[in-house]
Amino acid sequence: MTVKQTINFIDQELSRILNDYLTWFDLSPELHSYKAKVGWSIEQILEHVTLTNQFLLILIRKGNKKAKELSMKVDLSQAIANYQYNLGELEKIAEHKSFEWIRPEHMEPKGEKTLNEVKVLLEEQINECKEILKEIPNGEGILYKTTMTVNELGKIDVYQYIYFLCKHAKRHITQMQGLKEEFSRFKDVDLLQITT
Repeated sequence: MTVKQTINFIDQELSRILNDYLTWFDLSPELHSYKAKVGWSIEQILEHVTLTNQFLLILIRKGNKKAKELSMKVDLSQAIANYQYNLGELEKIAEHKSFEWIRPEHMEPKGEKTLNEVKVLLEEQINECKEILKEIPNGEGILYKTTMTVNELGKIDVYQYIYFLCKHAKRHITQMQGLKEEFSRFKDVDLLQITT
């Protein structure tokens, strides 16, 4: 996959994630607030994703700026000639419970925003990522790397950071699906007890 194909692929992933997430805001309040014995509710997961995105976007914005500056100083065509598709190592991020990592406190949901505010924020964040991709359409994003401690990924470039944001969001879709299924089973048991 070329750099251009990689950028297009990430852009499509961003669109897919946004579309997938929008459906999670249309659930009943009862389902949104349902919590398993361990873990967060769907409402809390949605907030956590935006809090994580907020942190990632700080790094993505900085990387974007530095990558554009570097593109003026180096031979971009030479850098692109040596480019190898590098998104595969981020696939594990999408798998819920695939690795141990203790998230920082600032990514913990606090319930300070309404569900609608979280939805608007998520849309803004995804759209900002899409805009950043448009700002570095020629491969500039490969020029600047920052260390990612999650799952010991090491140094990753700007495009990989944006893809990480997608994979992290996808990880929590799996978690929300599990909650939805558990809630459904819980409701079925309640109905069964009422009718017997």
